[in-house]
Amino acid sequence: MMSRNAEALFWIGRYMERAENHARLIDVHYHLLSEETQSFPDADEDDKEQRLCKWGRIVDVLGSRAAYEQQYGTTYSEHDVVHYVTLDRDNPNSLVTCVNHARANVRTLREKLPSELWDATNGFYLWLRDKQQSDLGRESPHQFFGRIKEWTSLFNGICQSVMPRENEWHFMECGRYLERAENTLRILQSVGANGYGTSSPGDETYDVYPFLQAVLRSVSGYQAFRRYYADGLSQEAIVEFLVLSTVFPRSVHFALHELDHHLRGIELQESKMRVAHDRIIRQVGKVKAELACLEREDLALEKEGRATGHLLQSSQQLGVTFAHTFFRVEEASA
Repeated sequence: MMSRNAEALFWIGRYMERAENHARLIDVHYHLLSEETQSFPDADEDDKEQRLCKWGRIVDVLGSRAAYEQQYGTTYSEHDVVHYVTLDRDNPNSLVTCVNHARANVRTLREKLPSELWDATNGFYLWLRDKQQSDLGRESPHQFFGRIKEWTSLFNGICQSVMPRENEWHFMECGRYLERAENTLRILQSVGANGYGTSSPGDETYDVYPFLQAVLRSVSGYQAFRRYYADGLSQEAIVEFLVLSTVFPRSVHFALHELDHHLRGIELQESKMRVAHDRIIRQVGKVKAELACLEREDLALEKEGRATGHLLQSSQQLGVTFAHTFFRVEEASA
């Protein structure tokens, strides 16, 4: 397979997963703001204003503070942040830009991919292209971002149903699961490193659990979590589930094992490339081993985010190694 085709397939998987995770991330934030409002109904105006200013956390999670401030300044309003992350075509990682890039890559590979995949991607882009910021105000944000998740589910369902399990499939799935691992870690860091879960003076009831519960619901993991943990609701159990679960598809453990599986499924002809292929498989194995050695107490959320930060850095390095192995070019900025 030509390296540019492999790169396009890998990034189709990443871009579509990133679009879904952008929707999930903002949906998480709406849930968290709602939880804070319910937890502190009698907060004074300064506290309420401070909570409304927490939209800057979304930009920090995406690593886009400098780019955002160059365009919007230092004010992080709901209107500006949601537009920047979803509909801003000048943002290379906005939701609409990701879908557009995925569509362009699918179009270049139409002879290698099922026609239904093009129909779904093109329809998704055309629907999103016509959206305006005012549309989000006329409908519930949860409905809008829920529709985003429905489009990506349609795309993923077509992939699962009709794509032959050949290199094209494996490259796309590698991109999907690497992006998924990174984004689950980013969401967890946004909860711990950005102040959720820190106690307010004189208020011992202000803990991280309500916000982690919102995270579970936003990744559609609440019911699965309750099946395995029943009434054992605690922040340690929730973080353990999102990082170490072997059965939940959006856990870090599950994503890394799927990445390993699809990497091993790639068939290569050149002996030199097979050596590099084996090297990245060993690198994934090393990250999996580090994950397997984690104890529940290692996953405690903290402002430093040491455990999740280390895992996120390792996942990002896997992306760079993947690019050097198969594309022989620098990976685009994530």
